[in-house]
Amino acid sequence: MGEVKKPFLPYARQHHSQQDIDAVVEVLRSDWWTQGPTIPKFEDALADTVGAGHAAACATGTAALHLAMLALGVGQGDAVATTANTFLADANCARFVGADVVFADIDPDTGNMTPETLARVLETDSTRRIKVVIPVHFAGQPVDLQGIKELADRHGAVVVDDASHALGATYETGAGIRKVGCGEDSIMTVFSFHPVKHVAAGEGGAVTTNDARLAERVRLFRNHGMTKTDFVNQDMGFGPDGSANPWYYEMSDLGFNYRLTDVQAALGFSQLQRLPWSLQRRNEVAFRYRRLMAQNFPSGQVQPLRNRAGATHAYHLFVVRIDFAALGLARGAVMTRLREAGIGTQVHYIPVPLQPYYRRVSGTGPGQFPGAEAYYARALSLPMYPDLRESDVERVIGELRQALMIA
Repeated sequence: MGEVKKPFLPYARQHHSQQDIDAVVEVLRSDWWTQGPTIPKFEDALADTVGAGHAAACATGTAALHLAMLALGVGQGDAVATTANTFLADANCARFVGADVVFADIDPDTGNMTPETLARVLETDSTRRIKVVIPVHFAGQPVDLQGIKELADRHGAVVVDDASHALGATYETGAGIRKVGCGEDSIMTVFSFHPVKHVAAGEGGAVTTNDARLAERVRLFRNHGMTKTDFVNQDMGFGPDGSANPWYYEMSDLGFNYRLTDVQAALGFSQLQRLPWSLQRRNEVAFRYRRLMAQNFPSGQVQPLRNRAGATHAYHLFVVRIDFAALGLARGAVMTRLREAGIGTQVHYIPVPLQPYYRRVSGTGPGQFPGAEAYYARALSLPMYPDLRESDVERVIGELRQALMIA
């Protein structure tokens, strides 16, 4: 008999249970596949989970960012500051509404924007065009949100934090421990429910906030800008007896079809019940990675990102830093060797200001973001998801040693 082929370990993988299947089937057998009662049920559960006053679900995390910009009235003549190390959506949401984007560098040891890197950006904004700051809790580790908010407040800007990686993460403050998304240190927080996130809905996103007006504006813009209350055309909206015409609606603003379906909301609600388990397992996997790295790479050839004191990491990703140049290896070749050994890896992220579009519209280029570029040169995301076993983590580290040709 030949050697049994080991299963492929991707860098991320969704998890589902019979409870998830049952929840979806229940909706499929109901009268409401969309715009029904499961959506507010999911929104209320999400708001309770993060400690926010309101949650508004939508089609994707990108849609959530776009809706946040629309709700805040960001537009032409304004600017939005975000991190150089993130997915494209955090910058694109500003361009969607006609605003400019400015990028803050990062701490290469954490991958996150810091108050210091943001301060350098704000200092150059003498006309105070920056209206919104979008920090990203990269890989699941909270940024210094209090420090960033203090700078934004002094500049006359608001903070919309991207917690797509960080549902369930917490951070310490002088007033106690706060949950990411609670709304104490940002005007709005956005989440993603992509399959590889902690809570998956197939696709999906949400905005949490403590501002009821902003929550209503997000809901307005996610549904074509359409409302069935507060009519402008009183003669059309109401009958002779003063009662609202049951068929009537108005489009008060230009909106989008960014709705979440009840099928997705049912899956999201079911998955939300397992969030504590997912967080615990991800932290256990990360602890095992860190211990094995210290044992297998004592010279520091492979190092995990540094964790901030006082923060509880959600570990959407497990990113390591490898000095490929010092090892005389090409990252692509290492990733290919790992894939051939059944280990999936990825790079999160190519610095957004180095993308051709942003070089063209923002005038950015190599050498302007030394922290992000130094981070990017060494970054590699290893498999991270709650179903990974200890033996899987040992296998990843063993194959990484071989791929790096470390004896």
